[in-house]
Amino acid sequence: MCTASPLREPPDWRVHAALIFVQVTFGAFHVFGKALLSQLPPLAVVASRSLVSMPLLLLLALRVDKTIPPPRDLARFALLGFLGIFANQLLYVFGLQMTSAINAAIIMPSIPVGVALIAWATGAERMTRTKALGVALAVAGALALLDPARLSMASGSLLGNALLLGNCLVYAFYLVLQRDLLLRYHPLTVVSWAFCFGGLGILAVSAPTLAQADFASLTPGAWLSLAYIAVIPSGVNYALNSWAMVRSSPALVATYTTLQPVAAAALAILLLGERADWHEAVGFALIAAGLYCVSRRGGARLEP
Repeated sequence: MCTASPLREPPDWRVHAALIFVQVTFGAFHVFGKALLSQLPPLAVVASRSLVSMPLLLLLALRVDKTIPPPRDLARFALLGFLGIFANQLLYVFGLQMTSAINAAIIMPSIPVGVALIAWATGAERMTRTKALGVALAVAGALALLDPARLSMASGSLLGNALLLGNCLVYAFYLVLQRDLLLRYHPLTVVSWAFCFGGLGILAVSAPTLAQADFASLTPGAWLSLAYIAVIPSGVNYALNSWAMVRSSPALVATYTTLQPVAAAALAILLLGERADWHEAVGFALIAAGLYCVSRRGGARLEP
């Protein structure tokens, strides 16, 4: 039986603004990442992310919080690093290499479903019928935008799709399991120590590939993509997600991932001259309704 958590006030506008920024910039990650993988092997990409993000986050955490976790909590941080950094990033980059950016975008809406089920089953979050409805509406909206019929199941994409599903699952566990630490530590401290453990693991397995990577031949666009991936999705967005988690819930943070296809569609309309049709309108309306339901306080509780 899950134990109820205390009712919290609905999150304020800063939480929603931060999560919108995270998903808009994560939405562009699929495109930047796919372009970069045409010039660098996957392990070199994730290792480069870690080389930039680890010191950046650690310096920020020590400047803002100056807390060094006691030994009793290091195993928890190591687990977060394994799930949210090591396994998450390796599964994503290898999956993206084997499949398409469209497939990656279609599979990403499984994250809020996984988070809702894990949080409910473990008692980490009070799940209500309203929240469950919100998650369902947001996922339906993302799928309306993306059209699951475009999901490629060719033999070359099947393993990539499976790896991306694994990526969504480990990230769902990461979002739920970090909540306890976020109640006791500053968000930057949680993210930086998780990145430290996970990043060191990535560097350990990718060092030979990184040493042989031909960075000299990268185009200016590839360098821009690498800088973007290393700083925004790898550093800033992890920190913002954790900051928002303290002030809201794992379900809300995860449900915002359904905005990624909205961001991609908006960028295509603004930059590429594409036109919106009824899919975009219906999808956005469903996602907006879902986010409203998930961010509301109260509601009838669902018992496991």
